[in-house]
Amino acid sequence: MAIVPLEALGQAIRSAWSADTSASAAWTESNRSKGQCAVTACVVNDHLGGDILHTTATLPSGDTVSHYFNLIDGRPVDLTSEQFPEHTQFSEPAPKTKGFPSTREFCLSYEHTKQRYELLRTRVAERLSG
Repeated sequence: MAIVPLEALGQAIRSAWSADTSASAAWTESNRSKGQCAVTACVVNDHLGGDILHTTATLPSGDTVSHYFNLIDGRPVDLTSEQFPEHTQFSEPAPKTKGFPSTREFCLSYEHTKQRYELLRTRVAERLSG
């Protein structure tokens, strides 16, 4: 697979997001990145390598949300950060493997996440090829 520029990959991913690629029942067109972090991080990892890290987002309301993003060449890449409101606080990022060799493998060990990833991966590949 050829490496694509991050900007082009980001555009392809954002246009491929939908309710059926989101983990959140609260997904909307106005917050397209909601619930997309794990599958997006896996697709970015497919194309650009690096690591996938986990953090806990604490929303201004006090609710907490699990969040994944990429670390590529020592630089954080988070294509889904806009889902969070201003003043969201994040815990120290770290791998989340729970006995799996990588955070990616942990994420994809969940069947629903794997299905959402496959759908997003296919849509992104179609957008990048045409």
